[in-house]
Amino acid sequence: MAYQHAFVDGSSCDLPAGKVVCVGRNYAEHAKELNNPIPSEPILFIKPSTSLVDMTQSFSLPVGHGCIHFETELALLIGKPLTRADEQAAAEAIVGVGLALDMTLRDLQSALKEKGQPWEKAKAFDGSCPVSAFVKPDKVGALTELPLRLTVNGEIRQDGSSSQMLNPIVQLISHISQWFTLQPGDIVLTGTPAGVGEAKSGDELLVELPGHLAVNTRII
Repeated sequence: MAYQHAFVDGSSCDLPAGKVVCVGRNYAEHAKELNNPIPSEPILFIKPSTSLVDMTQSFSLPVGHGCIHFETELALLIGKPLTRADEQAAAEAIVGVGLALDMTLRDLQSALKEKGQPWEKAKAFDGSCPVSAFVKPDKVGALTELPLRLTVNGEIRQDGSSSQMLNPIVQLISHISQWFTLQPGDIVLTGTPAGVGEAKSGDELLVELPGHLAVNTRII
């Protein structure tokens, strides 16, 4: 079944599934845990619409490519076109706040980085972006204080907040729009807090935007 954006409150969402613009190393502690330097400006990469799958459904991982990591991220659904937008326009374009898993072929990514090659094969493969339904922005409070949490097999593995971001959400979206036009139905992923780790078949995941959204899912 093809992926379709959805809202938690059940209201209709006819936005098409667009591209996913991601930012790397937007949490200092995550950069440190992978022994990566903290960037001076956002590191951007893109996942295609074919990477999107419904997080509420069990999902599978590719085999034969080494270690695969989970990375829990806040996801912003874009509802208006943005090209070289200022921060006010960027804020007004956000129509949903959700959660996503940036699934990463870590061994392959490391090999590509050593060769100075792009990360796309490790980051943008089919099904690499399980995403939740979205909460309307006026229901979540300040975008600068959003918590996110991942529990794997009953153990909390990631527990962070948008307050820890090197590049806050609205500024980040404005920056992205200087390089890539964001279209209605696009998603922006905002980086992952520390605690990433290996995902394995059979893992039971609880992905939370505490107080607003909780998704139970399973890797098959």
